[in-house]
Amino acid sequence: MVTRLSLASMRRAVLLGLATLAMLVSADGSATATRGAHRPDQILSNETTYTRWAYVARLANIYASPSIHSTRVSRLHWYTEDGFPEIYLLLRAHWDRRGLEWVKLRIPMRPNGQVGWVEANALSRLHLTHQQVLVSRPRLRIYLYDSGHLMWSAPVAVGKPSTPTPPGYFWIRERFTISNPSSGYYPYAFGTADYSTLTEWPRGGVVGIHGPFYNPGGIPGYISHGCIRLRVPDDRWLGQHLKLGTPLRII
Repeated sequence: MVTRLSLASMRRAVLLGLATLAMLVSADGSATATRGAHRPDQILSNETTYTRWAYVARLANIYASPSIHSTRVSRLHWYTEDGFPEIYLLLRAHWDRRGLEWVKLRIPMRPNGQVGWVEANALSRLHLTHQQVLVSRPRLRIYLYDSGHLMWSAPVAVGKPSTPTPPGYFWIRERFTISNPSSGYYPYAFGTADYSTLTEWPRGGVVGIHGPFYNPGGIPGYISHGCIRLRVPDDRWLGQHLKLGTPLRII
Protein backbone atom coordinates (compact mmCIF):
# COMPACT_ATOMS: atom_id res chain seq x y z
CA MET A 1 0.00 0.00 0.00
CA VAL A 2 2.83 2.35 0.85
CA THR A 3 4.50 1.60 -2.45
CA ARG A 4 1.33 2.35 -4.41
CA LEU A 5 0.84 5.70 -2.64
CA SER A 6 4.43 6.62 -3.30
CA LEU A 7 4.10 5.82 -6.99
CA ALA A 8 0.89 7.80 -7.21
CA SER A 9 2.54 10.76 -5.48
CA MET A 10 5.48 10.55 -7.83
CA ARG A 11 3.14 10.48 -10.84
CA ARG A 12 1.34 13.60 -9.64
CA ALA A 13 4.65 15.35 -9.05
CA VAL A 14 5.81 14.57 -12.57
CA LEU A 15 2.54 15.83 -14.06
CA LEU A 16 2.77 19.02 -12.02
CA GLY A 17 6.34 19.50 -13.16
CA LEU A 18 5.37 19.12 -16.80
CA ALA A 19 2.48 21.56 -16.39
CA THR A 20 4.76 24.12 -14.79
CA LEU A 21 7.31 23.73 -17.56
CA ALA A 22 4.60 24.25 -20.17
CA MET A 23 3.55 27.49 -18.49
CA LEU A 24 7.14 28.74 -18.63
CA VAL A 25 7.51 28.13 -22.35
CA SER A 26 6.50 30.98 -24.63
CA ALA A 27 4.56 30.69 -27.86
CA ASP A 28 7.73 30.53 -29.96
CA GLY A 29 9.04 27.60 -27.89
CA SER A 30 11.66 29.50 -25.89
CA ALA A 31 11.83 29.14 -22.12
CA THR A 32 10.75 32.17 -20.09
CA ALA A 33 13.13 33.24 -17.30
CA THR A 34 11.29 32.93 -14.00
CA ARG A 35 13.31 35.77 -12.48
CA GLY A 36 11.86 38.15 -15.04
CA ALA A 37 8.36 36.73 -15.05
CA HIS A 38 7.80 36.99 -11.31
CA ARG A 39 9.90 39.99 -10.27
CA PRO A 40 7.72 42.98 -9.35
CA ASP A 41 8.38 46.49 -10.63
CA GLN A 42 10.54 48.74 -8.48
CA ILE A 43 9.74 52.42 -7.91
CA LEU A 44 12.99 54.32 -8.42
CA SER A 45 11.76 57.83 -7.58
CA ASN A 46 8.83 59.47 -5.85
CA GLU A 47 10.25 62.87 -6.90
CA THR A 48 9.71 64.24 -3.41
CA THR A 49 11.90 62.52 -0.82
CA TYR A 50 14.02 60.29 -3.06
CA THR A 51 14.91 60.53 -6.73
CA ARG A 52 17.28 58.48 -8.86
CA TRP A 53 18.96 59.71 -12.03
CA ALA A 54 21.65 58.57 -14.43
CA TYR A 55 23.95 59.61 -17.24
CA VAL A 56 23.94 57.77 -20.57
CA ALA A 57 26.12 54.67 -21.00
CA ARG A 58 25.21 54.03 -24.64
CA LEU A 59 22.83 55.53 -27.15
CA ALA A 60 19.54 53.64 -27.34
CA ASN A 61 15.95 54.11 -28.40
CA ILE A 62 13.27 55.14 -25.91
CA TYR A 63 9.97 53.30 -26.30
CA ALA A 64 6.38 53.95 -25.24
CA SER A 65 6.34 50.66 -23.28
CA PRO A 66 9.05 48.22 -22.12
CA SER A 67 9.40 46.41 -25.44
CA ILE A 68 11.40 47.00 -28.61
CA HIS A 69 8.18 46.23 -30.49
CA SER A 70 6.35 49.24 -29.05
CA THR A 71 6.32 52.77 -30.49
CA ARG A 72 9.65 54.59 -30.51
CA VAL A 73 9.25 57.84 -28.55
CA SER A 74 12.76 59.29 -28.72
CA ARG A 75 16.41 58.36 -28.35
CA LEU A 76 18.95 58.88 -25.58
CA HIS A 77 21.52 61.58 -26.25
CA TRP A 78 24.91 62.26 -24.72
CA TYR A 79 24.72 66.01 -24.09
CA THR A 80 22.37 68.81 -23.13
CA GLU A 81 21.81 71.81 -25.38
CA ASP A 82 24.73 73.55 -23.62
CA GLY A 83 27.15 70.64 -23.96
CA PHE A 84 26.88 69.17 -20.46
CA PRO A 85 26.49 65.39 -20.00
CA GLU A 86 22.75 64.70 -20.23
CA ILE A 87 20.87 63.61 -17.12
CA TYR A 88 17.76 61.43 -17.14
CA LEU A 89 15.37 61.22 -14.20
CA LEU A 90 14.37 57.61 -13.52
CA LEU A 91 10.88 56.60 -12.41
CA ARG A 92 10.45 52.82 -12.42
CA ALA A 93 12.30 49.54 -13.12
CA HIS A 94 10.55 46.64 -14.88
CA TRP A 95 11.72 43.14 -15.81
CA ASP A 96 10.24 41.49 -18.89
CA ARG A 97 9.60 37.77 -19.44
CA ARG A 98 13.20 37.22 -20.50
CA GLY A 99 14.53 38.87 -17.35
CA LEU A 100 15.69 41.97 -19.23
CA GLU A 101 15.51 45.09 -17.08
CA TRP A 102 13.82 48.23 -18.43
CA VAL A 103 13.70 51.70 -16.89
CA LYS A 104 10.92 54.25 -17.23
CA LEU A 105 12.33 57.77 -17.37
CA ARG A 106 11.45 61.38 -18.00
CA ILE A 107 12.65 62.72 -21.35
CA PRO A 108 14.04 66.26 -21.78
CA MET A 109 12.22 67.27 -24.97
CA ARG A 110 9.28 69.16 -26.40
CA PRO A 111 6.45 68.89 -25.57
CA ASN A 112 7.11 68.96 -21.84
CA GLY A 113 6.18 65.95 -19.74
CA GLN A 114 7.31 63.15 -22.08
CA VAL A 115 8.16 59.76 -20.55
CA GLY A 116 9.31 56.45 -22.02
CA TRP A 117 11.13 53.16 -21.45
CA VAL A 118 14.75 52.29 -22.20
CA GLU A 119 16.85 49.17 -21.61
CA ALA A 120 18.56 49.61 -18.25
CA ASN A 121 22.00 48.71 -19.60
CA ALA A 122 21.89 51.86 -21.74
CA LEU A 123 22.22 53.95 -18.57
CA SER A 124 25.22 54.42 -16.31
CA ARG A 125 25.17 53.82 -12.57
CA LEU A 126 22.26 55.27 -10.61
CA HIS A 127 22.63 58.42 -8.51
CA LEU A 128 20.34 59.25 -5.60
CA THR A 129 19.21 62.62 -4.26
CA HIS A 130 16.80 63.45 -1.44
CA GLN A 131 16.30 67.04 -2.54
CA GLN A 132 13.30 68.60 -4.25
CA VAL A 133 12.78 72.08 -5.68
CA LEU A 134 9.31 73.58 -5.78
CA VAL A 135 8.48 76.83 -7.59
CA SER A 136 5.10 78.40 -6.89
CA ARG A 137 4.11 80.87 -9.57
CA PRO A 138 1.09 82.20 -7.64
CA ARG A 139 3.21 82.80 -4.54
CA LEU A 140 6.30 83.90 -6.50
CA ARG A 141 8.55 81.77 -4.30
CA ILE A 142 11.04 78.96 -4.64
CA TYR A 143 11.42 76.23 -2.00
CA LEU A 144 14.21 73.70 -1.47
CA TYR A 145 13.38 70.53 0.47
CA ASP A 146 15.62 67.76 1.77
CA SER A 147 13.97 64.42 2.61
CA GLY A 148 10.64 66.26 2.71
CA HIS A 149 11.85 68.96 5.13
CA LEU A 150 11.94 72.60 4.06
CA MET A 151 15.54 73.86 4.02
CA TRP A 152 15.19 77.25 2.37
CA SER A 153 12.85 79.59 0.51
CA ALA A 154 13.21 82.84 -1.43
CA PRO A 155 11.20 85.19 -3.68
CA VAL A 156 11.47 84.73 -7.45
CA ALA A 157 10.46 86.34 -10.70
CA VAL A 158 8.82 84.09 -13.28
CA GLY A 159 7.44 84.44 -16.80
CA LYS A 160 5.15 87.29 -17.68
CA PRO A 161 1.63 86.45 -18.92
CA SER A 162 2.67 86.47 -22.60
CA THR A 163 5.66 84.16 -21.94
CA PRO A 164 4.71 82.13 -18.85
CA THR A 165 6.94 79.66 -17.05
CA PRO A 166 5.45 76.27 -18.04
CA PRO A 167 4.26 74.18 -15.07
CA GLY A 168 4.96 70.48 -14.56
CA TYR A 169 7.49 67.95 -13.30
CA PHE A 170 11.10 68.58 -14.33
CA TRP A 171 14.64 68.29 -12.95
CA ILE A 172 18.00 70.06 -12.76
CA ARG A 173 20.23 69.09 -15.70
CA GLU A 174 22.98 71.74 -15.73
CA ARG A 175 24.91 73.95 -13.34
CA PHE A 176 26.94 77.02 -14.38
CA THR A 177 29.28 78.96 -12.12
CA ILE A 178 29.43 82.55 -13.36
CA SER A 179 32.36 84.58 -12.08
CA ASN A 180 31.59 87.88 -13.82
CA PRO A 181 29.37 90.08 -11.58
CA SER A 182 28.29 92.12 -14.60
CA SER A 183 26.52 89.09 -16.07
CA GLY A 184 22.77 89.07 -15.72
CA TYR A 185 22.96 85.40 -14.70
CA TYR A 186 25.52 85.97 -11.90
CA PRO A 187 26.48 84.13 -9.74
CA TYR A 188 24.94 80.74 -10.70
CA ALA A 189 22.64 79.42 -13.40
CA PHE A 190 20.86 76.08 -13.60
CA GLY A 191 19.46 74.47 -16.73
CA THR A 192 16.23 72.54 -16.23
CA ALA A 193 14.20 70.05 -18.26
CA ASP A 194 11.44 72.65 -18.69
CA TYR A 195 11.12 74.14 -22.17
CA SER A 196 9.79 77.65 -22.69
CA THR A 197 6.86 78.60 -24.88
CA LEU A 198 9.43 80.51 -26.98
CA THR A 199 10.79 77.98 -29.45
CA GLU A 200 13.05 80.59 -31.10
CA TRP A 201 15.20 80.92 -27.98
CA PRO A 202 18.86 79.97 -28.44
CA ARG A 203 19.60 76.30 -27.77
CA GLY A 204 15.98 75.28 -27.71
CA GLY A 205 14.52 77.61 -25.10
CA VAL A 206 15.47 75.75 -21.93
CA VAL A 207 14.02 77.39 -18.80
CA GLY A 208 16.80 78.37 -16.42
CA ILE A 209 17.10 79.32 -12.78
CA HIS A 210 19.60 82.16 -12.43
CA GLY A 211 20.45 85.63 -11.14
CA PRO A 212 18.30 88.77 -11.47
CA PHE A 213 19.16 89.61 -15.12
CA TYR A 214 19.77 93.30 -14.36
CA ASN A 215 16.44 93.77 -12.61
CA PRO A 216 16.64 92.79 -8.92
CA GLY A 217 13.86 95.25 -8.17
CA GLY A 218 11.48 93.20 -10.30
CA ILE A 219 11.77 90.26 -7.91
CA PRO A 220 9.22 89.04 -6.93
CA GLY A 221 7.20 89.53 -10.09
CA TYR A 222 6.06 88.31 -13.48
CA ILE A 223 8.74 89.77 -15.73
CA SER A 224 10.78 87.07 -17.47
CA HIS A 225 10.53 85.20 -20.77
CA GLY A 226 9.97 82.01 -18.76
CA CYS A 227 13.13 81.69 -16.69
CA ILE A 228 13.12 81.80 -12.90
CA ARG A 229 15.10 84.73 -11.52
CA LEU A 230 16.62 85.14 -8.07
CA ARG A 231 18.27 88.01 -6.25
CA VAL A 232 22.05 87.63 -6.11
CA PRO A 233 22.33 86.51 -2.44
CA ASP A 234 19.56 83.93 -2.91
CA ASP A 235 21.06 82.70 -6.18
CA ARG A 236 24.43 82.32 -4.46
CA TRP A 237 22.91 80.26 -1.63
CA LEU A 238 21.08 78.01 -4.06
CA GLY A 239 24.17 77.56 -6.19
CA GLN A 240 26.08 76.31 -3.16
CA HIS A 241 23.42 73.78 -2.10
CA LEU A 242 21.35 72.56 -5.05
CA LYS A 243 22.48 69.26 -6.61
CA LEU A 244 22.24 67.97 -10.15
CA GLY A 245 19.42 65.51 -10.78
CA THR A 246 17.17 67.20 -8.23
CA PRO A 247 13.49 67.03 -9.23
CA LEU A 248 11.81 70.34 -9.92
CA ARG A 249 8.06 70.90 -9.68
CA ILE A 250 6.55 74.12 -11.00
CA ILE A 251 2.97 74.91 -10.03
